[in-house]
Amino acid sequence: MKLLEDKILECGELREGGILKVDSFLNHQIDISLMQEIGKELASLFAGKGINKILTIEASGIGIACIAAQYFDNAPVVFAKKTESLNLSGDVYSTDIHSYTKNKDYTARIDKKYLTKGDKVLIIDDFLANGEAAMGLMRLVSMAGAETAGVGICIEKAFQKGGDMIRSKGTELHSLAIVDVKDDGTISFLQK
Repeated sequence: MKLLEDKILECGELREGGILKVDSFLNHQIDISLMQEIGKELASLFAGKGINKILTIEASGIGIACIAAQYFDNAPVVFAKKTESLNLSGDVYSTDIHSYTKNKDYTARIDKKYLTKGDKVLIIDDFLANGEAAMGLMRLVSMAGAETAGVGICIEKAFQKGGDMIRSKGTELHSLAIVDVKDDGTISFLQK
């Protein structure tokens, strides 16, 4: 998606360790116009899949998923919680996930009443690095007897294994910008 790629080049900052800082428009401060275009693009890419739920993980994926939902006939957005909460029932699906960015393990939880057998689920997230979050969400969908209809990612890091891992499972994956880093430390974009 050229609009997203241009925004990454304009405002993104590449840091040591392959960290791409895009907090000025994607995951701290949100550019709503850009998010609307991302939502439209995801709806176009996953048209005809019968998606009735959108699933993400707190926190950065929530804004993206909510804006995208309006282009999926206002499908409800469910997000996996990373922390225990008094307002979560004890009847949850849960799985352990390792966060690349935070270098920390956590348990993702979804109340069973919000993800059910027969749901066709689109997983949406801001980044795909090693694929731990997306794979964890796919496990939660499977636990519910639901179907992962696809995975929609804003930015995939081509130099990490997540995209290849998800594609190898036969899951439909669309990443709107696939970022690579050249030897000179500059950003380039790939198509898959």
